[in-house]
Formats: sequence, C-alpha cells, structure tokens
Amino acid sequence: MNTARFGWRLPRVFAHRCGGALAPENTLAGLRIAARLGITAVEFDVMLSADGSPWLVHDETLERTTTGVGRVCASSDAQLHELDAGIRRHPAFAGERVPTLAAAAAACRQLGLHANVEIKPAAGCEELTGSVVARQVQQLWAGTEQPLVSSFCEAALQAARAVVPTLTLGCLFERVPTDWRERLRRLGAATLHCDAGLVDDGVIAEARACDIPLLCYTVNDPVLASALFVRGVAAVFSDRIDLIGDDEVAGGCPTKHRSGGSRR
Repeated sequence: MNTARFGWRLPRVFAHRCGGALAPENTLAGLRIAARLGITAVEFDVMLSADGSPWLVHDETLERTTTGVGRVCASSDAQLHELDAGIRRHPAFAGERVPTLAAAAAACRQLGLHANVEIKPAAGCEELTGSVVARQVQQLWAGTEQPLVSSFCEAALQAARAVVPTLTLGCLFERVPTDWRERLRRLGAATLHCDAGLVDDGVIAEARACDIPLLCYTVNDPVLASALFVRGVAAVFSDRIDLIGDDEVAGGCPTKHRSGGSRR
C-alpha cells in the first residue's frame, strides 16, 4: 500500500486518546507512556474552548475526565488550565493537566510520535473548529512530518481543507457508507476509518483496490488485531498498547500477552 502521501510510514497501531487505558485520556502522560512502550503513533481529540483555543478533550462536557463542570466550549482557557485531568483516572495521575494542542504537538515532536489529530467539534462549532485546528496543525508541525487530521464531522473536514489545502485528511465513520469513495474524493481525504466491529470484507477489498488505507477503532484484543491485519486492515487504534504493538518488520501483530478484552 502506498503511504508516501503521508510523508511517513503509516503505523499499524495508534495509541487511542494518547495512551489508551494506561493513562488519563488525552493527556501528556499518555503520550509519554505510549513512547516508553515503543508505540510510534498516537491519536487524540481536539475541541475549542470559549476563547476559541484548541484543547485535548473528547467529550463536550468536562465531568467524566476532569475536575471541571459544564461544556468545554463554554469554558475559558484560564478555567481549563486549572483543571485536573488525571485524578479521575487514578490518584497517581493527580495534577495532570488538560493539554492544549500546542503542548501536545511539542510533546509529540520531542518524543518522536506521529499523530492523528481528531477534530471533535461541539455542536454548532463545526466549521470554526475545523478551520482553527487546521491552521494550528500547519503552524505547530511546520518543518516536520505533518499529522493525519480526521473527524466524523464532514463540515469540520471541509473547513479544514479550505484553510489548509495540503492537510492529510481521514474520514471517520461507524459503519462505512456505500458512497464512501465519493465522500473521500470530495474532501481529498487519504484514509478511511471505521468501527472494527462493523467493517466487512467487501469494504476492505474495495479500499485496498483504491489504495486507501483502512483504519479501525477501537481494537483491544491482540487476536482480533491480528485477524484484521490478515483481512487487509492497514492500522488499528487501541487502548491496550501494552498488549498490541506496532511490528513494522514482520508485518504482523506482536502480542506481549495473549489475552485481553476489547473495550470500545
């Protein structure tokens, strides 16, 4: 499969939400853990604050992963800076902050990590989030290998493409729609992403015939990961990077253990 369009080899495994299940999601601690385990690529979510700044948060609200309350898009940069994004995961991570996209980009560059930046717009902020994230990505990764920028939101991807035409884009779906090729063509997207439990062999074969890498989320069982690679899936996003690692030499799925469930 031709991955020259990325400027870097597409890895087989991305650490989901920075460090998967081993760290508070979307934190710099997760990036450090992923790098220590030899993972070469990470995925994280980006949403805008009330000040229009991009921060690493998955949910539209703060309660699940931080000590904050309310909507991310209604919270100022100053408020987000004060939140603890680690204590809810484990006391050992107390004091871990919600990182800005700038902080995450700097950490990725320092640790030698490739990135998949997922645009996660709050309702009503689709185009703005896409354009802000695109400009930030262009600036923060200037002079180095650019990240893959993906989203479930086509409007956000269209806005990103409009302001930075050179971005490498990925289209996210749960189940791949029948018109996926037209959607990717319209956006100039390079990758197709979908739920591992909803992918079928017809889509895999079609993507391979079109030389489009197919990436599946969220794969936490090494046996399932291996089976997906055999079927023709190019890469997986995993919470269990302690069980599933990137094996670029053998082209298989190395397994540090042979057990482990899948958590979506």
